[in-house]
Amino acid sequence: MQERSPIGIFDSGYGGLTVLKDIKALLPDYDYLYLGDNARAPYGNRSFDTVYEYTLQCVQWFFKQGCELVILACNTASAKALRTIQQKYLPEIDPQKRVLGVIRPTSEVIGSYSPKRNIGILGTKGTILSGSYTIEIEKFFPEVKLYQHSCPMWVPLIENNEYESEGAQYFIEKDIKELLSQSAEIDCILLACTHYPLLINEIKKFIPSSIQLISQGEIVAKALKDYLIRNKEMEAKISKGKTIKFYTTDSVSEFNSQSLKFYGESVSANHALIT
Repeated sequence: MQERSPIGIFDSGYGGLTVLKDIKALLPDYDYLYLGDNARAPYGNRSFDTVYEYTLQCVQWFFKQGCELVILACNTASAKALRTIQQKYLPEIDPQKRVLGVIRPTSEVIGSYSPKRNIGILGTKGTILSGSYTIEIEKFFPEVKLYQHSCPMWVPLIENNEYESEGAQYFIEKDIKELLSQSAEIDCILLACTHYPLLINEIKKFIPSSIQLISQGEIVAKALKDYLIRNKEMEAKISKGKTIKFYTTDSVSEFNSQSLKFYGESVSANHALIT
């Protein structure tokens, strides 16, 4: 009998905790293993090759911990590394293991949030330049028009606890104005970075109330639930002890301190050595 395992949740830093929070709320019975590669974050401005190398190393770490299923709860890693891992790496090392991302499940439903079929996307530079959302959304909603804008200052502002400062207000307003200037028909904005839900209250100050803000946590959680229903063999491998273990590649004390605002609860992390 094959040993059962936790679900791995990966992010370059803290943002994936917002996704884990929603996954745990919807699927509380499973065991989870979270890893934040904080020592090498942020990934947003790094090259495709570097993001792939870092993400693959972290995926390999999850596999060594016994995980059969890993979720890349990071848009940049999903955009720059996921496809290569799925198509080239997994078939060679273990075709039974699975690595999933956040872009595909979001793309499958995002059109339903936009009656006018005009969607704005805010993300990191890496996510926007990858063109991943354009490619994926077109598969499901070819009639949708996308308007994208990168926000390079948002993640640093969040992680340095400056996201409610006057300086943060300046950058948030500036970036939103630049996005909305592309079209007056935008009726839905996707927050295509798992850090950005922390900015929802600030973002709402600068957008019309008619525009719907979409964060990814609930979408990814519902997609994971559906995936496990459809894939009984994988679901049978996942352990159900209602436990969550947290790991970081950087300072444990800093991770514990920062995680409260992302996860909503105090955590006690362990250090992970990634090679």
